[in-house]
Amino acid sequence: MKKAQYHELTNNNLSIHPLISFILGAAMATACILLYFSANPSSNPHSNLNYLEANWTGQRSNSDSMDHQGIGAEIKQEMEGLNGTDANATAPVQEDNKPYEELIQVLTNAANEDNTVILTSINEAFAKPGSLLDMFLQSFHEGINIERLLNHLVVITMDQNAYDRCKSIHPHCYFLRTEGTYYNNEKVFMSKDYLDMMWGRNKFQMTILELGFNFLFTDIDVLWFRDPFRHISVGSHIAISSDVFLGDPDSVSNFPNGGFLYVKSCNKSLEFYKTWQEGRVIHAGRNEQEVFNAIKADAVSKMKVRIQFLDTAYCGGFCQLSKDLNKICTLHANCCVGLGNKIHDLKRVQEDWRNFTAKSYEERRWGNFQWRVPGICIH
Repeated sequence: MKKAQYHELTNNNLSIHPLISFILGAAMATACILLYFSANPSSNPHSNLNYLEANWTGQRSNSDSMDHQGIGAEIKQEMEGLNGTDANATAPVQEDNKPYEELIQVLTNAANEDNTVILTSINEAFAKPGSLLDMFLQSFHEGINIERLLNHLVVITMDQNAYDRCKSIHPHCYFLRTEGTYYNNEKVFMSKDYLDMMWGRNKFQMTILELGFNFLFTDIDVLWFRDPFRHISVGSHIAISSDVFLGDPDSVSNFPNGGFLYVKSCNKSLEFYKTWQEGRVIHAGRNEQEVFNAIKADAVSKMKVRIQFLDTAYCGGFCQLSKDLNKICTLHANCCVGLGNKIHDLKRVQEDWRNFTAKSYEERRWGNFQWRVPGICIH
């Protein structure tokens, strides 16, 4: 029925049966819904409408706002739709949680309304005053509207001294006790202790998923400047940073870096983690990142895991440096070996960020600010 005809009927005060009125109203509502979804196809999980940032408390500053706003309802509906399918259903929580009571309590205290936590891990070397833990936490205070995210950060400590230091400066700390191996000092890259530590971390992440929590894991040598959740698709099972990003977030040709990793607690992600753990045996002597790189193509094509590779323009690192300070959300001291080298270059990065944020909005927007290069690792 055309709009003009509808108004003509109304103006003539013709009597329409209530049932017909209901049908007309329902038809118009259905048409609007179909029009909306045709303009915003859910088949693209990395659409700009689908981002996780809206699930975190706090308001974004006007000077740092995004174009897509006010879509919390759509995100909630889409999340419910994802969880409604077997493949994407929320992972079943372990029945025997007694060994994890302390961990569950820490995670619950830190989790947001979607049961998502931010995780990092440290040992004594990283926890000492002036070391990476202090720089990491300070970056949240100096970043743009991200101090609130500290309420959702859980610091996993690998030794007693690291745990004691964490408890003195941060509310959410967990002591991951291990038997027979001590992780209180810096581990040489690719040494046996290093591999044991990295694979142990990977297995612990799987436990977090089994307990029903989503997580964003961030290495302690990642500085935060803006909220990265806005760039993580709500349709992704896994979102991982890139050592080298080739332009397409869906392409398995990108080179992943497990030092910045979001995982949704669901059946698909748990299936992937089990395959990932099995890869340690199949690809003996490799670290977890190398194995991820080896299994990523099959994970996407055969297991149907939705993996998003994060753009280094927003979640970057020393391997592929993001030079636009107006875009950068996180910066990772990857492609850099040695605690002292990382601290040296990250201190310079923090100084550059402070100089940048001290300027006016117009100066920041048009001032062409960049990181000072070269450093020991940054270039």
